[in-house]
Amino acid sequence: MFWSAALAADSTPRPTTLDDAQKSATNAAGWVEENWSTWLGIGLRIALILIIAFVLRSVVRRAITKLIERMNRTAQAVDGTALGGLLVNVERRRQRSAAIGSVLRSVASFLIMGTAGLMILSALEINLAPLLASAGVAGVAIGFGARNLVTDFLSGVFMILEDQYGVGDTIDAGVASGEVIEVGLRVTKLRGDNGEIWYVRNGEVKRIGNLSQGWATAALDVQVRAEEDLDQVRAVITQVGVDMAKEEPWNERLWEPIEVLGLDAVYLDSMIVRVSARTMPGKALGVERELRWRIKKALNEAGIQLVGRPLDPELQTEAVDPSATVAAPSALANPDSPQSEAASPIAPGAGPAAAPSATVPPPTAK
Repeated sequence: MFWSAALAADSTPRPTTLDDAQKSATNAAGWVEENWSTWLGIGLRIALILIIAFVLRSVVRRAITKLIERMNRTAQAVDGTALGGLLVNVERRRQRSAAIGSVLRSVASFLIMGTAGLMILSALEINLAPLLASAGVAGVAIGFGARNLVTDFLSGVFMILEDQYGVGDTIDAGVASGEVIEVGLRVTKLRGDNGEIWYVRNGEVKRIGNLSQGWATAALDVQVRAEEDLDQVRAVITQVGVDMAKEEPWNERLWEPIEVLGLDAVYLDSMIVRVSARTMPGKALGVERELRWRIKKALNEAGIQLVGRPLDPELQTEAVDPSATVAAPSALANPDSPQSEAASPIAPGAGPAAAPSATVPPPTAK
């Protein structure tokens, strides 16, 4: 094709002898005979590298998939048992396992195919030293320039692997709190109590309080009069817990029977009974409200009266008598009273006659 194109481009006819053509064919055949074994060996080596890489990649991905399926079967086996109640639900574990499997398969594919690519370049006798040096310098530069990005990524990977939280959990991340709506390798999205969305970088999270894992505790205080029968109070509250545990949806939200822990405080006119129950995560507040409602109704039916909590003694002050600042009534307030008349000033000339004053005679002259 090359010779035909060259001849078509050159309009000047060139004389070609049979000896020249025979010589060119002999040179081409000699070059092929000298180099065919080298190219064949390189081609076979590249083919072998690719076959081994694809087989190894398939085996590793299949092993990771089997491991994830085994984790899911283990979660389904303990679901519904006492141990399963303390663990994360099956769907949550399935999503987490799928995320972990996806990350592991991607990492395995990258490592295997990257190594195969370098081996192919080495088989083609390409000098890898400048390439590796350039990659190392670029990696160091990216590491210094994007160290926060690397920190966020690694933190996100460990958060997923350790199952610190997931979508739907209510967490306190320190910098923000709310319900998790998306978990990424770099950023976690939270929806706050007022509906706002917080974008929290995984590298900035130093502590996490997960309010949706394991179980929650619903605790409340019942304050009754000091004269009430404690055994009757315990029996009424226990019966309320038994009835509540038989109704929906409380039979799913209550994970243990409601327990009367005993007296938490005793005052002169009242006493406080502490009640506790272990509930589904995130449902403790609703259980407390319903339990207060039912206990109040049951105590009213049993004739047991609730009282208010006494004030803190440090905050109590003596009652002030409203009449303390009012002056006592005085008889002088009435101008017609004898006391007022006696205290009135004496008018001029209204008093008794003045006694005649003694006169001293003037001295006589001698």
